[in-house]
Amino acid sequence: MNATRLLQFSRQFGAYCGRRFAPLSQRYHLSMREIDVLLFLANNPCYDTARDITEYRGISKSQVSQAVDLLTEQGFLARSADAEDRRVIHLSITKEGLPVARACQDIQSDCGRALFAPLSQEQQAQFQALWDILLENGARLAEEVPV
Repeated sequence: MNATRLLQFSRQFGAYCGRRFAPLSQRYHLSMREIDVLLFLANNPCYDTARDITEYRGISKSQVSQAVDLLTEQGFLARSADAEDRRVIHLSITKEGLPVARACQDIQSDCGRALFAPLSQEQQAQFQALWDILLENGARLAEEVPV
């Protein structure tokens, strides 16, 4: 596999998704970074701290902090201290933020369906199986210590 083609795909699909999110972004005055944070929290309820977002989404601490601040100011997110360690702040989507998060998830699903539309059900299943293998191998390689 050519890494350049993989990067090209990522850029092209990212541009497509960005166009799909543009109306929602304009309606709610959200950047794609803020949408990314909202989607991460909606899709991963067990990962609910800024540190989780930074670690799993690869977004810098400062960008996550800015996005969380803006989403909180708009009433889409709430912060709460952890019961056992008050230094840990949990993030949750508010009642006001839930419709926005669901709209984001709908667009995200539509983008995924559009991407896989040319593939048969069998090809989609094959792709998923191969992708799972690659993800497992990537995780193993990430833990490997170079000799």
